[in-house]
Amino acid sequence: MKQLLILTITFLCLATGCAQHKDKNGTVITIKTKYGDMVAILYDETPQHKANFIKLAKEKFYDSLLFHRIIQNFMIQGGDPDSKNATPEQKLGGGGPGYTIEPEFNPHLFHAKGALSAARLPDNQNPTKASSGSQFYIVQGSVVKESDVEYLKVDQAKLGSLFRQFMMNPDNKGAVDTLNQVYATGDMAAYQKIVYSCIPRIEKQNGVKILKDISEEKIKAYTTVGGSPHLDDEYTVFGKVIKGLDVLDKIAAVPTVAGDRPYEDIRMTIIVEEMPRKKITKEFDYEFPEIKK
Repeated sequence: MKQLLILTITFLCLATGCAQHKDKNGTVITIKTKYGDMVAILYDETPQHKANFIKLAKEKFYDSLLFHRIIQNFMIQGGDPDSKNATPEQKLGGGGPGYTIEPEFNPHLFHAKGALSAARLPDNQNPTKASSGSQFYIVQGSVVKESDVEYLKVDQAKLGSLFRQFMMNPDNKGAVDTLNQVYATGDMAAYQKIVYSCIPRIEKQNGVKILKDISEEKIKAYTTVGGSPHLDDEYTVFGKVIKGLDVLDKIAAVPTVAGDRPYEDIRMTIIVEEMPRKKITKEFDYEFPEIKK
């Protein structure tokens, strides 16, 4: 009887849930800057980050704050409250609202160009990868070449950690000698190719999987619009720019001084709006994906 009930509920969800899902509202934010506006959708699949961002934006927390860190072909970052009245030489990036947010990683939400993601402290200070309570970044990234797709399948953090052990293991002397010889030539492409060829041996020696499964969706995104795939599963993605990628490019191109701070102040104002999903699709040509948690 219980099995029948579950099947019945499932059928009802299939029959009525999709229509309800499509008709519900979506949350759109507009980040206004002197270079133009960026419009982003906030994901329902990251409820803590979404609720927190909406709360801060409605409280005008972000208004007049700077994009204080810019690295072209990587990302633009803002949300440090200390930037509101910062002097030109002031170091920024350490401020926040006094709390962090637990990570909400989702393999279907990744760092393609336009990804809106939460900044955080590095692993040595933040082993749980908790997000900053206010600082965020927007990914610009770069396009991954078709020939480099294999790179996307490698867990770079695991490889980096285990590769050091591999190099110190006397059983791997032959491979290490070859790696050192190629490294000495300065041919980094050839060096990386040999490193990747060692992955099966590294996995076997440590009983750890370094190669990860990657969806065709990710491969297509990273090889067409581009992004920063090395950030996946390390930082929480909680939204996506759906209009204004040209503004992102303009801001990312601004000259910077030491610490990646823009030479000129680029301030933001953020507006939050709830809109029917059909209106968002029509106005911004954005289709809501069916994302699993």
